Amino acid sequence: MKTTILCLLSLLSLSADAQTFEHFFADSTLRLDYVFAGDASHQHVYLDKLNMMPRWYGKKKNLGEVPVDGNGQIVVRDHRTGTVIYRNSFSTLFQEWLSYDEAKTVQRSFENVFLVPMPRDTVDVSVMLMNNRREVVSEMTHVVTPSDILIRRIGFSHVAPYETLQQADDSTHCIHLAFVAEGYTEDEMPVFINDAKTATYALFQHEPFKSLRGRFNIIAAKIPSHESGTSEPANHIWKSTALHSHFDTFYSDRYLTTLHLKDLHDCLAGMPYEHIIVLVNTEKYGGGGILNSYNLAMAHHPLFRQVVVHEFGHSFAGLADEYAYESEDIPMYPHDIEPWEPNITTLADFGNKWQDLLEKNTPVPTPEGKGAPEVGVYEGAGYSLTGVYRPSVDCRMRSNERPEFCIVCQRGIRRVIEFYTR
Repeated sequence: MKTTILCLLSLLSLSADAQTFEHFFADSTLRLDYVFAGDASHQHVYLDKLNMMPRWYGKKKNLGEVPVDGNGQIVVRDHRTGTVIYRNSFSTLFQEWLSYDEAKTVQRSFENVFLVPMPRDTVDVSVMLMNNRREVVSEMTHVVTPSDILIRRIGFSHVAPYETLQQADDSTHCIHLAFVAEGYTEDEMPVFINDAKTATYALFQHEPFKSLRGRFNIIAAKIPSHESGTSEPANHIWKSTALHSHFDTFYSDRYLTTLHLKDLHDCLAGMPYEHIIVLVNTEKYGGGGILNSYNLAMAHHPLFRQVVVHEFGHSFAGLADEYAYESEDIPMYPHDIEPWEPNITTLADFGNKWQDLLEKNTPVPTPEGKGAPEVGVYEGAGYSLTGVYRPSVDCRMRSNERPEFCIVCQRGIRRVIEFYTR
């Protein structure tokens, strides 16, 4: 009887969520293009343009909630009542750039693209950027009227070719993931498809992706480039590729990214996607992952499998890097503020992190060495050698040697998957 009651409550909850979504939104996507600009002292958000795509592939439940806070949020409110009807979190390259010395003396602009369900009626859309103290430093609100004739319709025709690699158990209630080709010519598309299959295999070798594999729908977008490979500014190599990716982002040799997010989403218009993994046709080591933006990884280095999974930990689940190097000590996390990422802590509010997973009498901080517990509080994480702590001696979010995510990262990933699909 108890099981029957729980099932009925679950069905009622699903029905209520569906009714709420259908009341406020149509089954299509509003793509919002912005420019974030400024420097370390002042940041601004500017609306670029609005786009409409045929279907909505994001969440239809938990509409006003986010699984992780991110470094910014986009909030949609009903224009008449002010009620929050949709919310999502994000991080951006712009905000990361603000932590570098260049941002103290130079002003720059960065493209950003966000997807929200298409509202049925007029809404107010707010974009908020937060600093590393989790304070709102810039906010912009604008009105969107669905009948606006200047909302560009894209993806209704001339959709780029793509191949389905995996169908979810329930394609109407799942996580839609798209692999995108970057630096593959038309003749190299079979190589890309093979690389995407390799990345898929690697991802689902890791828990909890392995146990929850049926909740993912996966496609491979065959976007051709004029030239093979990617740009390497340090070597004076500039390639003509679909997404204009390049190494040396922020002058870091291994940081491989694209700044052309509008091109990325234009390529995907009309396809079933929400989360994105860009595979780059290069043997050089590098990659990057940005929460609810994209994961980008080199496809032909021996460490490809490890890197693409690591970067998906960033872009999908909001996991932080758990490493720190003396030569690259970056003070991204104030020690009196608890980071929003689930797998690092400054101990400012450790009770809301993984304290519940510690064995009794585990010292905090926890010394490394022989006999160190599987879950502890180990110093050195988030690019800081001191003051920021990680939950395990090693993890997929710390090194390429560890073959799996630690227990805390696994829990963080599982919570995000269940948030989208439960």
